[in-house]
Amino acid sequence: MASEQKQGRSPELRKDWVTNRWVVFSPARAKRPSDFKSKSPASTTSATTADQILDGCPFCLGHEHLCAPEIFRVPTSSDPDWKIRVIQNLYPALDRTLNDPSAVAPNPNLNGVEVLGGFGFHDVVIETPFHSLQLSDLSSQEISQVLLAYKNRILQLAAHSSIHYVQVFKNHGASAGASLSHSHSQIIGLPVVPPNVSARVDSMKQFFNETGKCSVCEIQVKELLIDESTHFISIVPFAATFPFEIWIIPRDHSSHFHQLDEAKAVDLGGLLKLMLRKMASQLNNPPFNFMIHTSPLRVTDPQLPYIHWFLQIIPQLTIVAGFEMATGCYINPVFPEDAAKVLREVPNPE
Repeated sequence: MASEQKQGRSPELRKDWVTNRWVVFSPARAKRPSDFKSKSPASTTSATTADQILDGCPFCLGHEHLCAPEIFRVPTSSDPDWKIRVIQNLYPALDRTLNDPSAVAPNPNLNGVEVLGGFGFHDVVIETPFHSLQLSDLSSQEISQVLLAYKNRILQLAAHSSIHYVQVFKNHGASAGASLSHSHSQIIGLPVVPPNVSARVDSMKQFFNETGKCSVCEIQVKELLIDESTHFISIVPFAATFPFEIWIIPRDHSSHFHQLDEAKAVDLGGLLKLMLRKMASQLNNPPFNFMIHTSPLRVTDPQLPYIHWFLQIIPQLTIVAGFEMATGCYINPVFPEDAAKVLREVPNPE
C-alpha cells in the first residue's frame, strides 16, 4: 500500500558524484512508484490532423522547400527518398554568420563583464521522413543511423576552432519543449563550455583525484540496473534528479560520444529503443527530453581518464519549482532503486 511505503522509508539526501548535485528523496510526497503516470501524454498524430500534416509540416517528405538549408542527408546521395536530414534551424538560438568570437577583442568598457557575440550553430536532425513515426518506432539499425548523424555533425562542428562544446538533445512532446510533433532532435555548437558541463567535468576530476578512478566506471549498478546490452548498460542513477530518470552508459571507458563506431551505434540504438518503449508503456507515453553528456571538444589528454560520456533520458512527470530554482537541489519522490525495479519488470515491448 502507498501508506506503507510512506511510513517505511524516511527522506534521504544523496550526492551524485557525476554531476556534483545533491538530491532530496522524499517518499512521503509520492504515490506508489508503479502508479506514476504522465498526466499529459505526448500527443500522437491522429486522422483529424492528417490534412494539416500533408499541407504544412516542414519536416515531412516532399516539404524540403519549407525548411532552412540542408547540411547533409542520409543516404548522402541526392535521392529524394532520404531517411534522415540534418538542416539548419529556421529559428536558431545562435547565428553561424556572425564573426568568430575568438577573433573579437574584449571591450575594456564592460568593467569585467564578459560578452561574446552570438556566434554558434543550431541544427535540426529530422529522424524520419514520415510524420506518423517516432524514434522508438524505428529499428535498432535505423536509430543507429540517427546516432551516427549526430556523430558526423559533431565532427564537422569540431573543425571550427571556436566551437568548444556540442550539445545533442531531443525534446518530445509540447511540454518538453517540442514545437513540432514530427520526430526530430537538435544540435547546438557553442563557443563556450556551459556551466553545467564544467561542473560535471570538475566533479569527475575531483572523484578521480581522490580515488584514481572514473566516477562513471565506478557506478555500482546492482539494484539500479534496468537492462544491458553488449556495449551499454541502462540504469536509474543513484541520485536521480527526476523520477524515472534513465542513464545509458558505455561499459568501456569513453570520453567522446563522437568516437562511437557503427557496431556500438546499433547496440546503443537497440537499448535506447527499449528504454523509450518501456518508459512509454509504464508512464503513459510521457513527454521527455534526452541529452547526450559528452566531453568538451578541446580537452587535453590528461583529462580523458575521468570524463565518461552518457545519454540521459528525463520523462516529464514533475514540475521544477521555486526550491529547485533557488538551490539547484531537486526533490525526487521516487527512490531510484524503486524506479529501476518498476522499469526492469515492464515486459519488453514487441
